[in-house]
Amino acid sequence: MTDIDQNALVTVDVTLSVNGVAHTRAVEPRRLLSDFLRHDLRLTGTHVGCEHGVCGACTVLVDGEPMRSCLMFAVSAQEHSITTVEGLGTQEAMGPVQQAFVECHGLQCGFCTPGFVTTITAFIEENPDPTSEEAREAISGNLCRCTGYQNICKAVVRAAEIKRNLTAEKSAKTDQGDSQ
Repeated sequence: MTDIDQNALVTVDVTLSVNGVAHTRAVEPRRLLSDFLRHDLRLTGTHVGCEHGVCGACTVLVDGEPMRSCLMFAVSAQEHSITTVEGLGTQEAMGPVQQAFVECHGLQCGFCTPGFVTTITAFIEENPDPTSEEAREAISGNLCRCTGYQNICKAVVRAAEIKRNLTAEKSAKTDQGDSQ
């Protein structure tokens, strides 16, 4: 008869790309992606609010699609590309959504902001010219306890405008480069 140590820690190696950097770690199979990002990789921009997938504070992009990291096991992210709020820009070089949040005063207390930023980033990829109503619908799955929805809705529309302008500038530079 074989003795089984009931207290032995079972781990599985998981390899995934986070913000463009490959990481391999041994994790318990039940380790949540949100805990993996925050505790194992020290990427604390992903916040955990309700731990039930309701509030959206933990939203990250998995292969470009918004996902609740508190509802996903880290091992499920094996060989996927994860983008956290840290991967969307820096204070010195903000992404369009971050810049729009600053301009439109959409930050409030900031706890929910990373989830909104990742959600909106995915949304404006799909809908580059949203109406105010579409913006409101896009963020309806994220909760802000500061009730700053008006400014966050404005930030969605402004982020799309910033992104369109950046795309037009890049296109103009490419056209100039091609004609020389």
